[in-house]
Amino acid sequence: MSVLPLIFTAGWASGINAYAVVFLLGLFGRIGWAGDVPPGLQRTDVLVAAGVLFVIEAVADKIPYLDSFWDAVHTVVRPASGAVVSALIAGQDDSLPTMFAAAVGGTTALLSHIVKAGTRMAINTSPEPVTNIAMSTAEDLTVGGVVTLAVFFPVLAAVIAAVLLAIGLSVVYLCASRIRRYLRRRRERRAGSTAVADPALE
Repeated sequence: MSVLPLIFTAGWASGINAYAVVFLLGLFGRIGWAGDVPPGLQRTDVLVAAGVLFVIEAVADKIPYLDSFWDAVHTVVRPASGAVVSALIAGQDDSLPTMFAAAVGGTTALLSHIVKAGTRMAINTSPEPVTNIAMSTAEDLTVGGVVTLAVFFPVLAAVIAAVLLAIGLSVVYLCASRIRRYLRRRRERRAGSTAVADPALE
């Protein structure tokens, strides 16, 4: 069970920024800071791809409405990434069944993705850029800090990730009305676009 805290933390972080997790873990493994990082994550092409995608996400994630579209696209990507990274870590250690590790990482990533996407919907009911930029920057710094901490103090990092996940789920629950308002506005915009496009097609 020795790598379970790292797997839980990696899953939580993947639900917020999967590319940052792959890049940081791969980098730490490459420079010898983390012994549980599988060689596949340390490959140069993986590091370059993860770094480029992280930069793209860092920009997209700070633009109102585009961030929610990006989250929607990554509803499958983030949990899948959390599951794969967790399975690879478990495969390196052999202290956990690979499928169990994938389930833990994927489920945790899905929950943290729901928190991220839900809070962004709530924020986008008032679509000014300052809040989005501040929230996105805070997420990036938190993921980077917790993943780094997990390399040296995995149990402490897992506890912090669990607390942040619980707080995030509570916030999403409390913001349910704002999230519904965002979804209603998005449906109205789509309906309006369809109404404008239909006469042009006739």
